[in-house]
Amino acid sequence: MKLNERSLAFYATCDSPADNAGFLYKRGERHTAYHRRWFVLKGNMLFYFEERESREPVGVIVLEGCTVELCDSAEEFTFAIRFGGTKSRTYVLAAESQAAMESWVKSLSRASFDYMRLVVRELEKQLEEMRWGPASGCGGCRQSPGSWKLKPSGPERSPERLPALPAILPKENGCAVWNNVPGADQLPDTSSCGGHDGEGNPRPPPLPPRRRAASSEAGSARAAAGESPSTFCQLHEQYGREVARLQQDWLEKRRGP
Repeated sequence: MKLNERSLAFYATCDSPADNAGFLYKRGERHTAYHRRWFVLKGNMLFYFEERESREPVGVIVLEGCTVELCDSAEEFTFAIRFGGTKSRTYVLAAESQAAMESWVKSLSRASFDYMRLVVRELEKQLEEMRWGPASGCGGCRQSPGSWKLKPSGPERSPERLPALPAILPKENGCAVWNNVPGADQLPDTSSCGGHDGEGNPRPPPLPPRRRAASSEAGSARAAAGESPSTFCQLHEQYGREVARLQQDWLEKRRGP
């Protein structure tokens, strides 16, 4: 792998946050002595410096295709970074405490893109199970989102039916009458003859139809309504007298000569 030294040196010393940083003891490749170095982990790259204030790193370890494991050594808190292959180098490092060793082993084990790829696959699997639900017992079939139905938490209740409104609303003095009393939506039975209802009682006379005033009368009525606030009362009295007269005539006809 060919790396740009200037780019690596800038990336190692820039202000970007590090995944882990601290002093570790690194064993030499030719000499088995341990040297104290300042290590900085950024992504999948492990930089090490001679001192903490050094401007350029001494070396870098690319953490791809490797394993991080504990190893037996004369030094305490020792672990190794091993790469696959016969000629690959093994880096042996030692921490200053048990907590520091565990922190470094955990951070280095999660630094590679292979680990990130496994994490992404696991998250995608969990997201898929949340969307489609776990595989059921019918051969691993899954329900489509269109078959989902929200179920009420409480006991099921049969839908309440509202009373049907009549096709033709009864009218009184030309105005529709709304009545919520049961049975009030049924129209009166007009099939019986002789002016009696089904029980033999005389029926009241039908209400007179509402008169439609001519354009001149309507204009004069609107003008009178604009002039006097008691126009409604006058109309009410006028129709009331007419209704009373019609009712009186009907009663006289029933009494006979």
